[in-house]
Amino acid sequence: QVQLVESGGGLVQAGGSLRLTCVASGSIFSVYGMGWYRQRPGKQRELVASIDNFETSADKEYGDSVRGRFAISRNSATRTAYLDMNSLKSDDSGIYFCHANIKRTTWEGRSDYWGQGTQVTVSS
Repeated sequence: QVQLVESGGGLVQAGGSLRLTCVASGSIFSVYGMGWYRQRPGKQRELVASIDNFETSADKEYGDSVRGRFAISRNSATRTAYLDMNSLKSDDSGIYFCHANIKRTTWEGRSDYWGQGTQVTVSS
């Protein structure tokens, strides 16, 4: 079993900051990527930020609407991903989901896992 546990969501005023944390645990051989997606009201789930090659080069990717305001980082030893969100806008409100691409054993292929989601609300 693989679990992704998110924390750090909440209510913040526009212009403020929040940090989201996601920890991957359980039966894990290797983490290939971790990241954050969000579901805003009336919109499709979208990429916020991700780290590919999680245990090596840590290549980062950002959604267009957050680039320059959000920063993703990771601790590969603890299999933790962080999302620092700055200059928050009301349009950033939504449910933020942690995603991970993980290989559980040497003989299994890679699979996608999702956290339960954490609510971020930005008041204007």
